[in-house]
Amino acid sequence: MADDHPVILLGARHALARFPDIDVVAEVRQSTDLIKTLAHVPCDALVTDLAMPGGRHGDGLPLIGYLRRHFPALPVVVLTMLENAALIRRLGELGVIAIVSKADDLSHIGLAVRHVARGRGYAGPTVRAALDALSAGGGRGAQAPLSPRELEVVRLFAAGMTMKEIAARLNRSIKTVSSHKTAALRKLGLERDSELFQYAQSAGLAHLSSGR
Repeated sequence: MADDHPVILLGARHALARFPDIDVVAEVRQSTDLIKTLAHVPCDALVTDLAMPGGRHGDGLPLIGYLRRHFPALPVVVLTMLENAALIRRLGELGVIAIVSKADDLSHIGLAVRHVARGRGYAGPTVRAALDALSAGGGRGAQAPLSPRELEVVRLFAAGMTMKEIAARLNRSIKTVSSHKTAALRKLGLERDSELFQYAQSAGLAHLSSGR
């Protein structure tokens, strides 16, 4: 199990103690120790937080991508507080078949581990509700990838810049920058700036170099 909050690790360990067929073989708190542990400690599944800053291998979607490339046979259960459908969909595209929200009873972690051990997917109640909402909306947000300019606006927004500051940085009008952000929200199937910020942070966009 990997999570940067000791209380979550403690709660998850107690929740998994109810499952006699599951043993926790290691606990880590950031990606550096996670990768080292996976290289030396045999395990049948990984339960990992999505937002876990501080390690050499990052966190969020970049870390998940690293895990899928270097440990392709290892089933991953993502444990997260984030619930936006765009992020959940992206995790699925990376090969994650089990996602549990920290807002749900932690017993769902054990159920998810049992499912992935049998090669089956699992979505906790909160995650399932988000996916159902996406389906009800006709899969909104799956039309097209972000353009380079939209991606840059989202990156700068996630880094904490205002629309005025982004416009000055990119030498564009505030109206044009706002249009790029609105287009990104639509393509990702998001409705609020807070959701866009969460998505960008988890996708590692805020840490990308602008090339300037």
